[in-house]
Amino acid sequence: MAFRRIPIPRSALSAILLLSFCAGAAQTQTLPLTSGPVLPLYRALRGVGLDPQRVYKIREAAIDREDVHLWLNDGTIAFTQSVDGRITGAYFEGEGEVLVRPPDRRERASLGLFTNQGVLEEQFSSGYLRFNDDTAQELQQYLRPAEDGAAFVARNDALARRLATMDAMRMAIAFTSLPPAAAHGESAVPDRLLHARVASEHLGIFDVYFDTRAPEQIMVGQTTTVQDVTYYDLWMSFAMRSMRQDASSTSRFHGPIGPAWTRDAVRVTKYTIKGAINPSLDLSADATLDGTVRQGGARILMFELSRYLHLKSVEIEGKPLEFIQNEAIEGSELSRRGNDQVAVVFPQPLQLGAQLRLKFVYEGSVLSDAGGGLFYVGARGTWYPNRGIAMADYDVTFRFPLVWTLVATGKQASLEKEGTQWIGHWISEGPIPIAGFNLGIYVRSTAKAGEVVVDSYATRGVEKDMASPPHMGAVPTSQSPMPPEVSGAVATGGSAPNPAIGGAQLAVQAADTITSLAKMFGPYPFSSLALTQRPGMDSQGWPGMIFLSSYVYLTPAQRQAQSVSAADSVLFGEVMMPHEVAHQWFGDRVSWASYHEQWLLEAISNYSSLMLLEQKRPADVQVMLEAYRELLANKSRQGPANVDAGPVTLGLRLSSSKFPAGYEIIAYGRGTWLIHMLREMFRDASRTEENPDGSDQVFLALLRNLYDRYQGQEITNAAFEQAVEDVLPKSLWFDGHKSLDWFFDGWVNGTAFPRFEIKDARFSTRTGKPMVSATLRQIGAPEDLVTSIPVYGTAGDSKVYLGRVFAEGQETRINLPVPPGVKRLVLDPYQTVLTAP
Repeated sequence: MAFRRIPIPRSALSAILLLSFCAGAAQTQTLPLTSGPVLPLYRALRGVGLDPQRVYKIREAAIDREDVHLWLNDGTIAFTQSVDGRITGAYFEGEGEVLVRPPDRRERASLGLFTNQGVLEEQFSSGYLRFNDDTAQELQQYLRPAEDGAAFVARNDALARRLATMDAMRMAIAFTSLPPAAAHGESAVPDRLLHARVASEHLGIFDVYFDTRAPEQIMVGQTTTVQDVTYYDLWMSFAMRSMRQDASSTSRFHGPIGPAWTRDAVRVTKYTIKGAINPSLDLSADATLDGTVRQGGARILMFELSRYLHLKSVEIEGKPLEFIQNEAIEGSELSRRGNDQVAVVFPQPLQLGAQLRLKFVYEGSVLSDAGGGLFYVGARGTWYPNRGIAMADYDVTFRFPLVWTLVATGKQASLEKEGTQWIGHWISEGPIPIAGFNLGIYVRSTAKAGEVVVDSYATRGVEKDMASPPHMGAVPTSQSPMPPEVSGAVATGGSAPNPAIGGAQLAVQAADTITSLAKMFGPYPFSSLALTQRPGMDSQGWPGMIFLSSYVYLTPAQRQAQSVSAADSVLFGEVMMPHEVAHQWFGDRVSWASYHEQWLLEAISNYSSLMLLEQKRPADVQVMLEAYRELLANKSRQGPANVDAGPVTLGLRLSSSKFPAGYEIIAYGRGTWLIHMLREMFRDASRTEENPDGSDQVFLALLRNLYDRYQGQEITNAAFEQAVEDVLPKSLWFDGHKSLDWFFDGWVNGTAFPRFEIKDARFSTRTGKPMVSATLRQIGAPEDLVTSIPVYGTAGDSKVYLGRVFAEGQETRINLPVPPGVKRLVLDPYQTVLTAP
């Protein structure tokens, strides 16, 4: 009997495909997994492969998620096997296209840095999609039968399974959560994820994320390896359109800080940690966390914890909880691929407003012996399970061998001997954003700033491999490590340096610094301060405790023997310690709302140290400012000048494959200049006949008010701008508006690095008063850049301040009254505006 192919109408074909597409899924569970173990689900999501029964031709398909637009124009698509009754991914080959428009100049510039495009509009030939919503059903209408689906799956299944690991934990959170219940009457955002990893001939392989659980819902980036160092270059990261339009949203300013996907679910209010350090430098501890559920519905919470610590158990009210930490990663693979996060699974979804008490028990090696009596805490921020940088109370107890000294954040409540061990107890004096400790065989020196006790802990030697900084290679960092290329081991040479000799003087200097900064910001926020030597070039200021580079403890002669540059000598000798002391106010009592604000607290702290230096060695302030200018102008190893890494508000995104040291150079260098520019604008605005040099009164009051207003809280860039505008003198109003949008748009959120010149200056007395008119040019500046520039006139050998003028765009015509005898104009002779060399 012969068989004849009967044509099937297009509508009927769609119906048949829909039935086959949904087959197998309709009989399984599709509700959230609100009870029972999660590990089997996580493993299934992590290893899910392609389904040979769900391979189709696809044409003219569109996926739209607010700012993200994907088109699968023509090709073949295979969907993944069902997990818990849901299709969660697909692999596509053919002709596709992606479109993402950055919402502002900052993100357009960031995208352009990596792609030379102002809009991401790129064709791709293959892509792996992962989703937790009805994307598979959306695409059904574009599907047609495919030939040889088994071959397509055989060719791509292994790759799809490897890619499935990327989003497995994020998918597990989606599969186990109820719709989020938000606090304070806010409307909750539905949980939706679309992650596309696509391959483009022009841009290579890159990721496009739409994730409503992320602090910034749209992210585009790429993994890049340069000289055996792997970076994740974040091309764009911003809030989705509906979030940007919702001015009342409390999360719209937040960026990626803290554990991913569940950052807002729980607020930890107190950490109680009991730890022990044995002679082999292993740490064992149990940590009890008390907190409140701020957003109900989640079953999984993410915590930061070092990959080198083995989590043994997690309990709630004495009952064990399931947890997932580096699942199926062992040995060297753990070191290479492990992460510093752990997932804790609750028996049921969390209830809004519920009080939690969790107990973690863990152990492992997070300390190393650097030599010279110095120990290095490699996991300074992840030695205990935490929820990221967030204010909380701390109660910490340590057991450690008698031969060592342990210093920790908080006020030391007691220190007692028990056999061959010390038992030390520290309690924070109010909420602090993070806790840490340092360990060594120290010599202790003490000084006082009023009632504040300052202890300096130094060893009699330095680390085995002491790094020699290149010119301005080190900057005082507070939360980020130095990039690899700024370090290099050198011999100490000559007599061995003895940091303990400088420790006593350093304690006195720190006490003097506290006294001076208290006059600027208000009372020192803690009862004591501990300075502790640590190996390396960077330093960090933590609540009541500072990790200080060994270089800070050396004498000027010892630093000179190490061939330290003039700028670095000022940095280590005069700037780094005061910078970290200033963090006790701005950084440890006032914290940042997101990575976009981290520059602000670094810049305020750094500039505060320069203001103190100015009182005794003003020439050294210019040395530092000029060094920062040179760093910005220097070329990165990829070719562009460092200033092009991006604006200060990109935070840690500034460190990329193109600019490995971008964050340090921009946040500290450019950030310090921005605060300097603001201060000098206020000083010039306060000039009077009685006080021709101006005053810092308004600027210092601004810093004091910022601290008073935001201590114990997080600050945003918008709040900082508003605080400055509140005290903005009328002479700094641009176009008659009491606004600093021109400064924040062009200088804070931009990368302006211009030069200025005066031309066509004409002096006249036609009005009866001596006047000068001239053209002010901004060279190498964005067309819409606005700058406040001080103008001086020269009369003989003296310079006379004439006033500040606004330069707008490429050329601005200015008119100023001048005193008799002034025949020439000079722009900014005292370097108060950041300009290119």
